[in-house]
Amino acid sequence: MNHDRDHSSPVLLTFRPLTPQRWQDLQSLFGERGACGGCWCMWWRLTRAEFSKRKGPQNKAAFKKIVAAGETPGVLAYAEQQPVGWCAVAPRVSYPSLERSKTLARVDGRAVWSVTCLFVARPFRRRGISVQLLRAAATHAHGRGAATVEGYPVEPRTPSMPDVFAWTGLASAFHRAGFREVLRRSRTRPIMRLQFGAEAIEQK
Repeated sequence: MNHDRDHSSPVLLTFRPLTPQRWQDLQSLFGERGACGGCWCMWWRLTRAEFSKRKGPQNKAAFKKIVAAGETPGVLAYAEQQPVGWCAVAPRVSYPSLERSKTLARVDGRAVWSVTCLFVARPFRRRGISVQLLRAAATHAHGRGAATVEGYPVEPRTPSMPDVFAWTGLASAFHRAGFREVLRRSRTRPIMRLQFGAEAIEQK
C-alpha cells in the first residue's frame, strides 16, 4: 500500500514481531478500516466468499485470535516507538487462498515463507520504509527456520498506480531488499525470492 520512490528523508526504524502485547500497536496503525477495506490481513487466509462475509470486525477478531494463539504473523516497524509500518510474513501453507491462485501458484516444492502484505502509515510513505520492512520480515522468517522467503509484488505499468493496488508491495522495493525474480505468469505480477544458506549459494 505504499510507493517508496522518494528516499530523501530516511526514517530510523526499529522492528518487532507482532505478539499479543503489541496488538494495540497494530490496531492503532491499521485504524478503523483494518488497513484497507476491513481486511485485517485475512485476505489470503480465507476463501473469497468467507472474506466477503467477514469484512471488518469479524476479520479483526479472526486475526487477533491468530496472534493470541502465539503465532507471530508479521513484523511491525516503529519510528520513535510509534508504529508506522507492517509486513505480513508466514509459512506459505498459512495462506490457503494463495495456494489456490493460478498466477501465484507454487514455483516448486520448497517450504517457502510468504510475504503477503505491506502497509505503511500515510505520513511515512515514499521514504524507503517498505525496503527496510522487507529485510526485517525476511530476517524474522529466517530466524524461525525459513530458508526461502517469497513475495508477490506488483510491477505497475504506469508510475501513478494508487497505493491501494500495491498492498503486496512493489517489485522495485523487493529488488532493493535483495529479492530476485524467479517466475512471472502475469505481466505485472512477478514471484520473487530471497534465499538463505545453501539456497542462497544455489541462487547465485
